[in-house]
Amino acid sequence: MVLFSLVATHADIDLETVAQLSTGASGLATSALAGSPAVAGAVVLSTCNRFEIYGEAPHPDAVDAARAALITQISGASGLGDQLVSRAFSTRTGAEVSQHLFAVSSGLDSAVVGEREIAGQVRRALITAQHEGTASSGLVRLFQAASKTAKDVGAQTALGSRGLSIVSVALDLATDLSENPDWSTKKAVVFGTGAYAGATMSLLRERGCTDVSVYSSSGRAPGFVATRGGTALDEDTLPGAIAAADVMIGCSGSDSRVEAEDLARIRATAPQPLIAIDLALTHDFDPAVGELEGVELLTLESVRLAAPQEQAESLAQASAIVSGAASAFEQEREARSVDSAIVALRRHTMNVLDAEMEKVRARHGCTAAAEEVEFALRRMVKQLLHIPTVRARELAANGQQDDYVAGLEALYGITVEPSPAAGALGPAGSEAACPVEHAPANPGPAGDIRETA
Repeated sequence: MVLFSLVATHADIDLETVAQLSTGASGLATSALAGSPAVAGAVVLSTCNRFEIYGEAPHPDAVDAARAALITQISGASGLGDQLVSRAFSTRTGAEVSQHLFAVSSGLDSAVVGEREIAGQVRRALITAQHEGTASSGLVRLFQAASKTAKDVGAQTALGSRGLSIVSVALDLATDLSENPDWSTKKAVVFGTGAYAGATMSLLRERGCTDVSVYSSSGRAPGFVATRGGTALDEDTLPGAIAAADVMIGCSGSDSRVEAEDLARIRATAPQPLIAIDLALTHDFDPAVGELEGVELLTLESVRLAAPQEQAESLAQASAIVSGAASAFEQEREARSVDSAIVALRRHTMNVLDAEMEKVRARHGCTAAAEEVEFALRRMVKQLLHIPTVRARELAANGQQDDYVAGLEALYGITVEPSPAAGALGPAGSEAACPVEHAPANPGPAGDIRETA
């Protein structure tokens, strides 16, 4: 099995294209698994400034087919041509996959370096994939390791103590643009009820803003404010709240947006200026609202340009943690990659032993002597398997697992299945073939044979 990822981010393409690519993201993983045997697992990470698909293919030669299948799915959902979609994504395989995801989860690849929301988005991406049944075991381990790495970066570096986020930088910008920087005097309208809206509500409270209204075109505002505070708005009360607002913050990315013409009409008699913060990838506010008199528009691009640069020391520490975690993950993954070979060798050897024991029982019956012979032979086999097992781990750690598999095929004619097997000592029931009660074999350190990944 091999991990790969398709990555489209703010660093390489414009946010409008990222938004278009992410159309239909919710059903992408399920469709890809159903439509192509080359895709053995998939997790989709879609945020305000990135759209990434992490996948697992049965073998390295299947990655191109898996990528093509995903490109076709994305093209169909977004309405963009296959060639445009293909150019928008960079492809990573091998160690590049974990290195990139760990950096993303830790906030090192964000528009606001060190932002804290992305770690939660990475966790939710895995939870969603597990719920939909698209997360393979390899992807589960990858994302769990990414979340642990993010925690380590937060706990061990200054990035965690800064508490920076896209929302916090946006509110800092709004403070700088305001005639009155006191948030306790401001009225805010928040669009959306998702994770960004929740983070926005928390940060507004931290800054002393208590007059907050929430609107959701899906009708979820009442439930949202019930746990977070604020006033729920509907279609009838929204215009009045916008007319009285000092700040409106878009976090929903819904199909319905505030048009410049409507905003000009609603605020025709409003005496106070308005700061519109649009954090939605697909825009909650018409970009033309920034041209209206008395309205300042802040976008994700504004936030990216205004984000403070982290200290070199903090970045170096965080990067070292990420690199170390990625290296450890890859070493463990390489060790796991020989588990199938170890299982195959163990099964082959035990099958030979069982066949010989059948001959012993056929000649001497199920006697105590036969039992002693079997006990001795099983102990000897486990001793013989110890060194090949250790060598398998050593070769895998050096990236030479294919040499080990080739050796098994050349010496024993063993064909190693690509997926880990749930090992057994031999054919079902072989240990119980003799009704004599077997004395428990104590394999000791040499008999510690791992059978499953």
